[in-house]
Amino acid sequence: MSGTSPASQHTRPLGPDEAVKLWFCPNDELAPGIAAVLAAHWLDEHEQETASRFLFERDRRQYLVAHLLVRRVLALESGVPEPEAVIRRSSRGRPFLQEPPEGLPRGGRELDFNLSHAQGHNLLGVVRRHRIGVDVERLDRGDQGLDTIVETFAEEERDWVAEAAPGRPRDRRVLRLWTLKEAYSKARGLGLGLPFDSFSFALAEDRGVTGFRPPEDDRERWWRFVELEPVPDVVAAVAVLAGPEASPVLQMHHGFPWGRAAPRLLTLPEPVAVLV
Repeated sequence: MSGTSPASQHTRPLGPDEAVKLWFCPNDELAPGIAAVLAAHWLDEHEQETASRFLFERDRRQYLVAHLLVRRVLALESGVPEPEAVIRRSSRGRPFLQEPPEGLPRGGRELDFNLSHAQGHNLLGVVRRHRIGVDVERLDRGDQGLDTIVETFAEEERDWVAEAAPGRPRDRRVLRLWTLKEAYSKARGLGLGLPFDSFSFALAEDRGVTGFRPPEDDRERWWRFVELEPVPDVVAAVAVLAGPEASPVLQMHHGFPWGRAAPRLLTLPEPVAVLV
């Protein structure tokens, strides 16, 4: 899930005072009873109807926590109260916060947000005046669909995956690439509509992007990528555009944001080298 107003889909580098903000929230951070009460007051009619259609409670719970997280963070960042936030979708299906006629109460330009969740874990990214993409996956998912995932990669990425020993080392390489590709394509607003073999990443052995070959239609050259492991056995990736003159800060929050607890502060890496 992600969002920005269609009117603000232009791109530009982040300024030095603009922070990239992340919230990592396991479902267990919000008790089921509290989630139900908040959902009744915060979620709109469409969201409540969607939640009611899930057959399994674990899936309903995942949906509720993820969407409550979005509304809570948007309220903190924009000043629009949780039940009053109007979330629309662009022509490409990308969710965005509709700006009130009088503007955002907390001022500034519109917010962009991007949500990812995987088996009980939620990751939400927020940035001002640009798009952000995030993705999160669990390493303990087994080999469910991993062979199919690898088939979507570029040839050089498939070769890199094959060099790892079967089992956990190879699975980690697959999911590192997959989360980066998801984050990048979501940041561009294309999702799975972007062929994953049309661009590729070169990765360090442990963590970090050392090179990036963008798709032919991407004329931006200042992408920064972050790999994270917020808790053991969970990998995540962030993609954001930031020019060479900027040193934007990444704020990492953990848990459901009841208040404004101090986040962990990280520095985004330098723009990654473009591979030719």
